[in-house]
Amino acid sequence: MRIGPYQLDNNIIVAPMAGITDRPFRQLCRRLGAGLAVSEMMSSNPKVWKTDKSMNRMDHSGESGIRSVQIAGADPLLMAQAAQFNVANGAQIIDINMGCPAKKVNKKLAGSALLQYPELVEQIVQAVVDAVEVPVTLKIRTGWDTQNRNGVEIAKIAERNGIASLAVHGRTKACMYKGEAEYATIRDIKRAVNIPVVANGDITSAQKAKQVLDYTGADAIMIGRAAQGRPWIFREIDHFLRTGEQLPAPEISEVRSILMEHLENLHQFYGEPMGARIARKHVSWYLQAHDQAGQFRRVFNALETPSEQIEALEQYFETLAAN
Repeated sequence: MRIGPYQLDNNIIVAPMAGITDRPFRQLCRRLGAGLAVSEMMSSNPKVWKTDKSMNRMDHSGESGIRSVQIAGADPLLMAQAAQFNVANGAQIIDINMGCPAKKVNKKLAGSALLQYPELVEQIVQAVVDAVEVPVTLKIRTGWDTQNRNGVEIAKIAERNGIASLAVHGRTKACMYKGEAEYATIRDIKRAVNIPVVANGDITSAQKAKQVLDYTGADAIMIGRAAQGRPWIFREIDHFLRTGEQLPAPEISEVRSILMEHLENLHQFYGEPMGARIARKHVSWYLQAHDQAGQFRRVFNALETPSEQIEALEQYFETLAAN
């Protein structure tokens, strides 16, 4: 898929996830087969741009691939300024968030709450597209509730105002992450516009990825929660789409290698004590299938330092290998 002047390596995109798609995670997903990794959401409020959290989110130093940064807000002028600020800091694509269903985002009328106000959607899109020279993409949901699936209307607004591609999560704002994603609206959106459309929601396997692409006619797929603790899902999907063959699950030795690489990069990126704290949730996801009772994870979550975490994981994987 092409976004403006940029041709993706493949049509598999890492969804922006707050507190997850930081630079270490993006780099890992790219190495394991993702064609594009969108950074976690940046507020359009300039008061927070210089905080440690925001500076980490904007850190793309040494990052391979196309740098796509997602911004969120409800004020067209502030959104335009946020786009310009991020381009000045290295963003090659600006992604507008109108898909997040979180209450703390929606209460500020940002994220998927904007889908209730098509005129404001248009104003924001116009302002951001006019403010920068790089491609602007948009992430939406199918509507704000199941009685108001206005995704086609929003998609047409996006297309006529210069949006380069559109990602659609197959749930409404009201659905949050409950129930199952539906893809009929994504199919309708794809048929209604000529810009690239990316399908998102409940794509948890290579086979599901192909089913969703075939059903919706989408140009690409976006993977979010399914990559948590399983970043090799990108190479599994890429291989299956290219060959029709399913890759075997990674050996425990490779899981160990990937996890330790991720852990050490988190420690280095955030430093102490933040690196150790952030590592806990990732380790929990990686080990869900192996530590089903959660005994090791409870012990791990009490560890305070990177060295303690690394030592504990080394011992855990040695025990797994011996068994």
